[in-house]
Amino acid sequence: MIEYVAEKYILVLCSYVIEEAHEVIKRKSPRHIVALDNFILKSSFEMVHTPSDMTMAPPMRDQSDTPVIVSAIVSDVDILITGDKDFAELSIERPEILIPSEFLNRY
Repeated sequence: MIEYVAEKYILVLCSYVIEEAHEVIKRKSPRHIVALDNFILKSSFEMVHTPSDMTMAPPMRDQSDTPVIVSAIVSDVDILITGDKDFAELSIERPEILIPSEFLNRY
């Protein structure tokens, strides 16, 4: 799916997501860290810094998701693609929040 999105759209990843992916892979499957690094190096995306000020965050059930939504808002992305159901509960105008299958069906 990443390749499909990257061909037609500008993929934006925030520093928090990349750091979190590294932490999770190191903890759960350290032998795959090289594969993650290679994937990141070969992927075409725009990297945005996750802001330290989280005051603009909408209320969220899982506060650990706050850096993701704030990064998306500050970066002014059009769409946030996530499988995390907590994001679906948000009532914000922008970005549009879609699960991967919704994105593929619409776009």
